[in-house]
Amino acid sequence: MGVVPAIFPCEKDRAQFRQYDELPGVELYQAHISRYAFEPHTHEAFGIGTIESGVQRFRYRGAQYTAPAHSLIMMNPDELHTGESACEEGWRYQMIYIHPDEMAQLTGDSGWWFNDALRTDARLAQPLSQMLSMLWQAENALARQSVLVELLSQLRPLARVARKQRGEARHRFDQVRDYLREHLAEPVRLEELATLAALSPWHFLRAFRAHFHVTPHQMLMAYRLYEAKLLLARGMAAADVAASVGLSDQAHLTRAFAQRYGITPVRYQKQVNGA
Repeated sequence: MGVVPAIFPCEKDRAQFRQYDELPGVELYQAHISRYAFEPHTHEAFGIGTIESGVQRFRYRGAQYTAPAHSLIMMNPDELHTGESACEEGWRYQMIYIHPDEMAQLTGDSGWWFNDALRTDARLAQPLSQMLSMLWQAENALARQSVLVELLSQLRPLARVARKQRGEARHRFDQVRDYLREHLAEPVRLEELATLAALSPWHFLRAFRAHFHVTPHQMLMAYRLYEAKLLLARGMAAADVAASVGLSDQAHLTRAFAQRYGITPVRYQKQVNGA
């Protein structure tokens, strides 16, 4: 495993994760990225953050975005996205990831949804940036809980409550996505997925990529690695995590995890469990 970098190939790139017992379903993240390009990945959580300096470029829901300093990013759960630098010096940013169940528990509103992935308004971004920093630096549970509630109150006007109407038709690929999530630890064949969508493998692959902007394999890997994050945060050994999410061995997990998140599984586990 020594051939895998501890964090990023570029020594200037840094990332830190943090979790707290009193904030279940919440993860904090700070990073400075100059050369690294994140492959498509997902979070089963809202991803909300601010660009502190530099410029980030990312792809989200089929569109390309460029986020300059003092802009606000708002991503909905289960949406695949990428990330890379759009300038020579890279970009420095901080994020909070909040599971939908915890969002509903904290706010009393279920079905939060952000229409805008990016707001380039410093008047919105800077107060939220300050609260994210306060949340990271707070020294006790009450302070962290208080800052989080205030942060969500600032975000509430930017979100809508999206409730799925009874009887609303599901897209044919929704069941394919559900199947991938439910069978992430098992070998999956293209023919199986095409049958679920009632398409030939050739037509299925083209249509799936046009709909989700990733291949089925990229989506499956995104689900596997997100599940790996959850298991690592619970203290499971990396070798057991690899087997649980359908990867061949710990070396495979290490390579894939570092490619998606810019940090090895062991280092991620130490960060979130050491907070």
